Amino acid sequence: MGDSRKHHITVTVQTAFLPDQSSEDEQRYVFSYTITIVNTGLAAAQLVSRHWIITDAENRVQEVRGLGVVGEQPMLKPGEAFEYTSGTAINTPVGTMRGSYQFVAEDGVHFDAEIASFMLVMPRVLH
Repeated sequence: MGDSRKHHITVTVQTAFLPDQSSEDEQRYVFSYTITIVNTGLAAAQLVSRHWIITDAENRVQEVRGLGVVGEQPMLKPGEAFEYTSGTAINTPVGTMRGSYQFVAEDGVHFDAEIASFMLVMPRVLH
């Protein structure tokens, strides 16, 4: 896979519940997530694809795979960041997301940047 210091990406996530797009009666809970991707490695790398695993409170799983993020495949030099906001809908007021981004470094090395599991929570559901 390559030298972990050379090929390293840091991913941070902020989530928000979107009440105006959600409907408890229809069991539709919509969340936005803002992702910040920072190349903390030593080699420039391009994000080529993504893989998400979205799980609701009843263990229903959605898997999402696709090219790039929000229609882009950003090239990040060391120290550069890319931020975007997207969204997802689940059938319960609580769920989780986790996944990975697939990168190709300028030296041709393919590597994954893991996205740690994070919560999707409608306010006032968890104490």
